[in-house]
Amino acid sequence: MKVLTEYLAHPESHTLAYYESHGGYETARKALTQLAPADVVAEVKASGLRGRGGAGFPTGMKWGFIPQGSPKPKYLVVNADESEPGTFKDRLLLEKDPHAILEGVIISAYAIGAHWSAIYIRGEFARQHAILETAINEAYARGYLGKGVFGTDYDLDLVLHRGAGAYICGEETALLSSLEGKRGYPKLKPPFPATHGAWESPTCVNNVETIATIPWILRHGGSEYAKIGVFVPGEEGKPPKVDSRGTRLMCVSGHVNNPGVFEVELGTPIIDVVEKLAGGVWKGRKLKAVIPGGSSTPILTAEEAGQMCLTYEDCAKFKTMFGSGGLMVIDEQQCMVRLLEVLLHFYAHESCGQCSPCREGTDWLYQIVRRVEAGRGEAEDFKTIEELCNNMEGRTVCPLAAAATMPTTSYLAKFRDEFLAHVAHKGCPQRVAATVHGAAPAAVGV
Repeated sequence: MKVLTEYLAHPESHTLAYYESHGGYETARKALTQLAPADVVAEVKASGLRGRGGAGFPTGMKWGFIPQGSPKPKYLVVNADESEPGTFKDRLLLEKDPHAILEGVIISAYAIGAHWSAIYIRGEFARQHAILETAINEAYARGYLGKGVFGTDYDLDLVLHRGAGAYICGEETALLSSLEGKRGYPKLKPPFPATHGAWESPTCVNNVETIATIPWILRHGGSEYAKIGVFVPGEEGKPPKVDSRGTRLMCVSGHVNNPGVFEVELGTPIIDVVEKLAGGVWKGRKLKAVIPGGSSTPILTAEEAGQMCLTYEDCAKFKTMFGSGGLMVIDEQQCMVRLLEVLLHFYAHESCGQCSPCREGTDWLYQIVRRVEAGRGEAEDFKTIEELCNNMEGRTVCPLAAAATMPTTSYLAKFRDEFLAHVAHKGCPQRVAATVHGAAPAAVGV
């Protein structure tokens, strides 16, 4: 089922002419001329669409939190600050189908009553920024943005705001701080952006993939979208047993023969994505582990990955998360200690420093794991790591500390023997063995 990727293979997919040739902007025109904002919200609620940025919150419900009686202006902000390691799906949409994003912005802003919107794009996305800027100018020239959109009395302005390379600005309140011209510090919640967002006004923040899905839902109907994926109703009066509807863009990277972005129906087994879409583990090696949703999500062993399907419920069952859809494949020859060292170096570097547990804890974790990898670790280090993680997670303004602790605790729990072997052998056993036999060190790590 192709909701987002049907037209992306065409070399002119990013142009306005090609987008209009297959019905582009007609859905937004219909929404603004034939539907009330409440009807648009109802369709999105009926679709079962959940946010594709990581949290997985129901999109229609999130829109419904915007207070329509507020005298303050309402804002729609698109989070295009895709900086989670292992994730590159939004980049694909920005580059290949910018007008689908813009049409989604028009429909979404109309639904929540916003007349000003912004796309906050990752600073490193230079090519994507240029493509999107051109698309926005084309949309203004056609009357799809600005005064009297589609000849109606609805006005909508759109600003493209380029970030400066901070991972923390992918968190919605830090993004809003940056958008306001302030330092990109996360804010305490509550109050939530729905009531006190940009400039203390009601604000809805949605991910690029979420917004790009909106035109399809309005064109075909929320009930049609809800048929895609997996839905198992609960007993009378109880929530559904499984509620994972629609498709997701999965970014498959790591040790596979065919890395890339694949649109998959929710409910697809992870192992099918790895073997059938990504061509299987490279160099004839065996699967060792899978990171299912970007570097901040708890890791899965090969056995767990073989049992798990891509649903929110299975993620919870295996104590991991869908995250941003960054599925990273690890082969049997890789050192998990080295991998964790690389990840922790990233989170220590990207901590904004606002909260002491994160500012001090992320670097402390990195330094301990770095010492273990270098062959100077002690058995007591693992107790210290666990205590550190316990004192960091849930004790900071934003989830960056948890982004470091969740993978750390999962690596220690599932590959503890490998960490202990580093202590016993005074370093990575593969590297030590190669050195003893006078050979070049094995290529370990990622």
